[in-house]
Amino acid sequence: MNKPVHHLQTLAVHAGGESDPETGAVVAPIHLATTFQHGPAGERIAGYEYQREGNPTNDRLRAALAALEGGAQALTFASGMAAISCLLETMEHGAHIAIPDDCYTGLRVLAEEFLPQRSLRVSTIDMANPDAVRKLSREGIDLLWVETPSNPRMKISDIRTLAEIAKANGALLVCDNTFASPALQRPLELGADIVMHSTTKYFGGHSDVLGGALVFKQADESYERVAHRLHVTGATLAPFNAWLTLRGCRSLPARMAMHCANARAIAEFLSKHPAIERVNYPGLPTHPGHEVAARQMIDFGGMLSMELRGGRTAALSMAGRLKLFTNATSLGGCESLIEHRASVEGDKPVSPQNLLRVSVGLEHVDDLIADLEQALG
Repeated sequence: MNKPVHHLQTLAVHAGGESDPETGAVVAPIHLATTFQHGPAGERIAGYEYQREGNPTNDRLRAALAALEGGAQALTFASGMAAISCLLETMEHGAHIAIPDDCYTGLRVLAEEFLPQRSLRVSTIDMANPDAVRKLSREGIDLLWVETPSNPRMKISDIRTLAEIAKANGALLVCDNTFASPALQRPLELGADIVMHSTTKYFGGHSDVLGGALVFKQADESYERVAHRLHVTGATLAPFNAWLTLRGCRSLPARMAMHCANARAIAEFLSKHPAIERVNYPGLPTHPGHEVAARQMIDFGGMLSMELRGGRTAALSMAGRLKLFTNATSLGGCESLIEHRASVEGDKPVSPQNLLRVSVGLEHVDDLIADLEQALG
């Protein structure tokens, strides 16, 4: 993009959104073709051969994601888990990977059930405790995976400090930036090597498109390895999904501002309610990671979790009485969602039984608080 840009809001609207050179259309076209004409010896006439190898709509989205995260290159995938799997499966046999003790269930299951099949060693550690990470790194580490804020307890890890630890040990630092998005947090600028997104969430923004992405600080060997594996294994993002996600990029900063404002008001309300034992939201001064979050985030996000007095029974009872909040998994859409996280974590749940995870949507915050108040009783 050759236009002068100084603010993320402007970049979000214009990155990957250049007018169509053939028609002048202001909105990017969707290229659904699975195959492209080439010469008799396979010469790529217009740079494309087959959709799994490359697609003009995906290229626009990749350019936008790289620009928004401040990276050199981006790759897009059929889902967030496809992005995670493709990256971790490029690690050499015997590599040592560290993941957070509080993290997305899919990553935990992948680490427990599938990565050991490739002779990858996985350690689970509190990434919010740099001293614990330093101690682990003495055993030799090849990749640190940080998720901040974490899912679902909203733990905050110091990206810059973890980047220093990783660099000192010759390890990669990968940051799952799904909860924050680049509108609120820029991990590559803080020293991360790769950023992962489930673009299904805030980038898509409307609960109607599945996707994942990796953004690389440099177009280096790691990028080439992952790009090759994606090409061969084929977990590519469909053009229509790429187009919907590109559309979501344009409104991302505006939506995130409202998500954050609503979540902050709800967190403050819940923190004073006698039925609530704990509110996990980094925007609250009482949150143990508040100072770090304030230093590395522009705002504190639209995700929070609450832990109710009365255990599992109280949590399920409250969730069942809500009228505006929808009991559903996922996050980042316009509608507010609530989920008893332990119930959807499979046969080995790790989240507290009294915890409800909340994705705060774009409804009027007074209506959302009124719904929570009546459900809490």
